[in-house]
Amino acid sequence: MLCEKKTSSSDPLEFYFIRFTYAVAYEEKERWHFDSHKNIGFPLYGVYSITNTGSFIHVLDQIHQLSKRRGPTVAMHRKLHFQELLLLFLQDFRSQKIAGSSTMAIDSTIDYMVNHYHEHMTLSDLAKMAGLSTSHYARLFKEYVGYSPIDYLTHVRIDRAKELLAISDFRIKEISQSVGYQDDFYHKMKFAFVTDAS
Repeated sequence: MLCEKKTSSSDPLEFYFIRFTYAVAYEEKERWHFDSHKNIGFPLYGVYSITNTGSFIHVLDQIHQLSKRRGPTVAMHRKLHFQELLLLFLQDFRSQKIAGSSTMAIDSTIDYMVNHYHEHMTLSDLAKMAGLSTSHYARLFKEYVGYSPIDYLTHVRIDRAKELLAISDFRIKEISQSVGYQDDFYHKMKFAFVTDAS
C-alpha cells in the first residue's frame, strides 16, 4: 500500500509508523483453527480520518516508549496497547457515523441496561430515554453497537445469569426472575440461556 503526504518546513509533518504481523484463531465444530496473515487480509486498509486524536497519540506514545525496551512482559504490554489502538479506531469509526449527541444518548441507554437489567424495559422506553424515535434509535444502536437494543439487553441478562449460576445454588427459574424475566417470560430466558450456551 502506497500513501503520500506533502509537508513543508513551516508546517512539518509528524507521524507514527507501526509494523506488525497477525494471525487469526477461531473455533469451528469444537475444533480450533489458525490462519496466518498470508491467508486472511487485515480488515483495516487505506487512509482513514480520525476525530479523537488525543487518545490515539497517547496510546501511540506508550507503544513508542515500550519499543525501546525488551522482554516478554514488555512484548505483552506492547500487544495490549496495540489492541487498545485498534479498539480506538473501531470506536472512532462508529462514532463518526452517528452525531455526537446521539452517540452520548445511546451510551447512556447502554449504561442504563447494564445497571438496570433486572428491571422491565422495552425498546420504546429506551428510545424515549435517548430522546429518539423508536425506529431511529433501533437503527443507530445497531450501527453503533452491532446488536439490536433488545438483543444487547438479552446478552447482558444472560451473562449475569451465567455468573449467578456459577456462584450460587439458585434454580434457573429464580435466576431468570433476578435478571429481569418474570414467570411468564421464564421459558424465554431458559431458551435464550440454552441457545447461548450451545
